[in-house]
Amino acid sequence: MKKLCTLILGAGLLLSGFAQAAEQPLLRIGARVFTEQTILAELTAQYLRDKGYQVQITGGLGSNLARSAQESGQLDMLWEYTGVSLVSYNHVNEKLDSEQTYQRVKELDAKKGLVWLSPSKFNNTYALALPDKVARQYPQINTISELTTVLKDEADKHHIVALDTEFANRFDGLVGMVKHYDMNLSRENTRQMDAGLVYTALRNGQVFAGLVYTTDGRLNAFKLKVLKDDKHYFPDYTAAPVIRKEYLDKHPQLAEQLKPLAALLDDQTMIGLNARIDVDHESPAVVAADFLRTHPINPSADSVPIKPTPVEQQEKKL
Repeated sequence: MKKLCTLILGAGLLLSGFAQAAEQPLLRIGARVFTEQTILAELTAQYLRDKGYQVQITGGLGSNLARSAQESGQLDMLWEYTGVSLVSYNHVNEKLDSEQTYQRVKELDAKKGLVWLSPSKFNNTYALALPDKVARQYPQINTISELTTVLKDEADKHHIVALDTEFANRFDGLVGMVKHYDMNLSRENTRQMDAGLVYTALRNGQVFAGLVYTTDGRLNAFKLKVLKDDKHYFPDYTAAPVIRKEYLDKHPQLAEQLKPLAALLDDQTMIGLNARIDVDHESPAVVAADFLRTHPINPSADSVPIKPTPVEQQEKKL
């Protein structure tokens, strides 16, 4: 009889534990198919799990698929870039600064049931960069305008510029940049390739310049010199958490909970995190856990607390 009571008690505690877990809010996070999105999703998941959320990550998504999934309610949250929403989703080609871009997409996406939370401090936009050898040979090249001058003055040398295929074929990519900077880039002196191969070509000194992303981990590791976009062609791509309004209405504390995490993420921080994955080949889960351990964030007063289940409470008593 005593053994039967013990079994019944244990089963009751176990069921209570499951009920407790079921009460925790489920947050479905999407991540696109590149390193930075993977680490952002992992950071957010680990951070919020410590605040009592159940978090489910769906990674490897294309941009349009991720956006459609969020608008249709299949995903609750994405780390989105202001420039992507402005140009790709809302088809606004007006040149806006960082704050103007954020406010515009916040307004436009609100009509679609999406809420932009407090942004991070990093801007993962496009840039042109020089390999270390070229940067030392041409110390006068610090801006895209100065690169343009050298390409024109030394047209007979056919300096090659590497571009990823997507940028080379976008209306707001190569064609727009050539027009904006009056560059003499053509099929003869450009090479289209996978984005990863652009970095390989730059590291190996196989090209004169190449298109890069400003928070990529390979910038420092490969000693690349990023040129200033002195005529402000590239859009702002500040990243921020974007949440479905329906979800945020049910869990309004999430906005304040994510604010300090976003505030920790600036350009150099993201370059470092991305490098640990792309260059050092560490696991995103390990990199995220290490970052959160070394950058403790004070919990918000309205955080969802982690409550021990009745089973855990009983184990402590024993």
